[in-house]
Amino acid sequence: MKIALLGYGKMGKVIEQIALQRGHSIVLKKSSTDTFLGIETADVAIDFSVPQSAVENITYCLQNNIPVVSGTTGWVDHYDTMVDLCKTKNGAFIYGSNFSLGVNLFFELNAYLAKMMSKFKDYHVSMEEIHHTQKLDKPSGTAISLAKDIIANSTKTDWSIENNNETNIYIDVKRLENVPGTHSILYQSEVDSIEITHTAHNRNGFALGAVLAAEWLFGKKGVFTMRDVLNLE
Repeated sequence: MKIALLGYGKMGKVIEQIALQRGHSIVLKKSSTDTFLGIETADVAIDFSVPQSAVENITYCLQNNIPVVSGTTGWVDHYDTMVDLCKTKNGAFIYGSNFSLGVNLFFELNAYLAKMMSKFKDYHVSMEEIHHTQKLDKPSGTAISLAKDIIANSTKTDWSIENNNETNIYIDVKRLENVPGTHSILYQSEVDSIEITHTAHNRNGFALGAVLAAEWLFGKKGVFTMRDVLNLE
């Protein structure tokens, strides 16, 4: 496939390496200040940019009939608008807060555990997420996805990075040097604790998942998630 990279930072460069290893070519490497010149030759676009550029990138792709995979977080207030545009243009779109295969299995485990733990009211749930100091959004998109799955399967109604109370899932956000991403879910009672953790060792897992998603999306129409890509329904 011919791939357009929308966002050519650290993740974009790793995606490029993996895409080339898998026999694809890169027809555009766009930073936030570059134009879309050359994207018209792309079979699919992969967006790992910054929150303020993501909506523009996705919109441009959908308006020009280019399937787009986006792993940028921090812009999801506009997600429904992008879904509507995709449907209007009969386009193809995948958004994922995390494209790592391991994280998407972790999403499933988290939702299952939340559903099971909802019967046991003595346990209080909280979360910790740790990322590198260059990460702009707090909490991470992955942490928000994890929190939403807990909320859907429990009596919790919201998440917070500030308030730790009975109705919120408290997310302890930490930014440390050279941490690709660690997410932990903790259920704690007076007598014991249950914890599940996903730890990324490098960016390769995120990049591989994004390329696999682009390969899967090519030739399709509609709005999809990594659950579709991995056949986890």
